[in-house]
Amino acid sequence: MAAAAKLQIDIVSDIMCPWCIVGYKRLTQALSQYPQLDVSVNWHPFELNPNLAPEGQHLGEHLAQKYGSTPEQSQQNRQRLADLGKELHFEFNFQADSRIFNTFLAHQLLFWAGQSDKQTALKLALFDVYFTQQQNPNDIEVLVSAAVKVGLDADGARTILTDGRFAAQVKEAEQLWISRGIQAVPAIVFNQQYLLSGAQPVEVIEELITKVLG
Repeated sequence: MAAAAKLQIDIVSDIMCPWCIVGYKRLTQALSQYPQLDVSVNWHPFELNPNLAPEGQHLGEHLAQKYGSTPEQSQQNRQRLADLGKELHFEFNFQADSRIFNTFLAHQLLFWAGQSDKQTALKLALFDVYFTQQQNPNDIEVLVSAAVKVGLDADGARTILTDGRFAAQVKEAEQLWISRGIQAVPAIVFNQQYLLSGAQPVEVIEELITKVLG
């Protein structure tokens, strides 16, 4: 029997980005059409808001300052995402007082989780923590709880978040992808060669996978 074709997928993303979970859900739909593939997924850090204070910022205020969004536009965008989420079996639970946060600590936890093959499970748990549960993923205990839910050790998670042992590696990884031209997320790279930017439709992803497999 011939060996299964291999597909390496590198995803640069931030858990603050709703289009990152939309893009990943669409990616998994596309990959379901290729059950014969041997797929490996690696997540890489990108901070959309590296300078936010620990308590974060009101989401509506943030969007108004950063993008000039009116309250009406913000509400329309939230409803659009909520509808998309239903299609993709993911709940966006935006509230009037929703906040946006820095994710440097979360990226450190994800880096550590990658050593135990728990990175994707943790990434999905953190999307749920932020978008569905409306919790603060910049809070160490919230992060530890998410780690435990995917089978990681609580004390180990708390230790690496407290001592910052992976902080430098995360910063290096962020700079590496910026140096490669990544300025927005999600950015999905197939076999270290083909870049897909943004949350593209499933059909577009399938076409690219077919091209990659040649």
